[in-house]
Amino acid sequence: MLFGPKNHLVGLDIGSRTLKAGEVSDLKKGGTLKAFGMADISPGLIEDGMVKSPEKVAESIRQLFSDHHIKEQNVAVAIGGYSVIVKKIDVQTMTEEQLQESLPLEAEQYIPYDINDVNLDFHMLGQNEQNPNLTSVLLTAAKKDMIDDYVALVQMADLNPCIIDVDAFALQNIFERCHPVGEDTIALIDIGASKTSLNILQKNQSLFMRDVSLGCAQINQKIASISGCSLEEAEQIKLTAKSEKMSADDIREVVSGVVGDWCKEIRRALDFFSSTYPSDQIKQIVLSGGGANIKEFRELLGVETSAEVRTIDPFGAFAVDSGRFDTAYLAQAAPQAAICMGLSIRRIDDK
Repeated sequence: MLFGPKNHLVGLDIGSRTLKAGEVSDLKKGGTLKAFGMADISPGLIEDGMVKSPEKVAESIRQLFSDHHIKEQNVAVAIGGYSVIVKKIDVQTMTEEQLQESLPLEAEQYIPYDINDVNLDFHMLGQNEQNPNLTSVLLTAAKKDMIDDYVALVQMADLNPCIIDVDAFALQNIFERCHPVGEDTIALIDIGASKTSLNILQKNQSLFMRDVSLGCAQINQKIASISGCSLEEAEQIKLTAKSEKMSADDIREVVSGVVGDWCKEIRRALDFFSSTYPSDQIKQIVLSGGGANIKEFRELLGVETSAEVRTIDPFGAFAVDSGRFDTAYLAQAAPQAAICMGLSIRRIDDK
């Protein structure tokens, strides 16, 4: 076929430090990895989810697609952070059409913004277990100006934004594709450059979501502050653990201090979840994002939470041609690829 299916999408994850794009073909037959690539962008172009320099980011997106020979222009992108609110609520049982009409009124009490300044969506989860007259609903609200900025950015990159997803949902989608539904309560934790997202699942249904302002950029900032180098140089020092400006012991101390703070913050969030759901003990933590590659963090988090900690492999859900792809590179990139691969399995006509 010269052209792919009309509902085919490329998953584009626009991070504050790294762009990721993934494409999957033959999804009905299980899926085959067609393309994957990453490209770093300079610090400050995207901050707290807000695009500060759309022209430069758009050019980087165009270059990423060109470098990895991605021809498809229809894309799914994800947003997150404090401009996005996801909350489980209970409403009087009604039809989906009735809820669609009454949603602004229902949502107003849960959204700290003017209801006219947000886009609303929902997913009906089913009857409330304690009250048959209520229906549990997953409510999502995103600020319109943030959505408009991302739509404009993608269009500036000569692409067509077909789906705007939430990063936590994209991560959940790829996790569910990789793993069968189980009974255990599982925490999905994505550690990006400046934001960490927590999504706790039971039987693949989300019970609790939270975003916290911590991430790998904290390590870079501390290294840059101590050594007097740029943030780009600090990134290389973090990755290689080598520098003429800092000893290996000093680098390890910086990393240990930051990941220790991450673990304390994550533990606080998990403790809050446990106080709300005392019977649901978290058995597994599945990590994604750049922070997942830090061995000390994985080990310390396991000790702090008494849970099994592992990293996600989003490529494991698809057939991968080892002649076309460097499997060692994919294994290293896997945690950072999770969201874009979760986006890549979306289709234009799905819900």
